Amino acid sequence: MMVKRNPESRQVRLFRNNRNQAIRVPVEFELPGKEALISRDGDRLIIEPLPTGSLLELLASWPEIDEHFPNVDETLLPLRDVKL
Repeated sequence: MMVKRNPESRQVRLFRNNRNQAIRVPVEFELPGKEALISRDGDRLIIEPLPTGSLLELLASWPEIDEHFPNVDETLLPLRDVKL
C-alpha cells in the first residue's frame, strides 16, 4: 500500500515502554512543555501541544458580561449565631 506523506514527514521507529506503545520525537518535531493532547483521525494520530496560558489569562481574554444577576440570598432566613 502506498502511503501519502507530507513533505515535512519523517519515518520513526515504534517501541514499547511497559504496556504503552511509544515513539521518539525527532528534535525538529519537538513540542513545548511536558504534556500534549493526542487524538485519532481514522488511521492518523494527531499530537498537539497543550495551551500554555493560565486560567486567569483565559478569563481576562473574555469580554465582560453586562447581565444583572439576582440576589439569591434575599429570600433566605437570617443566619443563626453558632457557639463553638
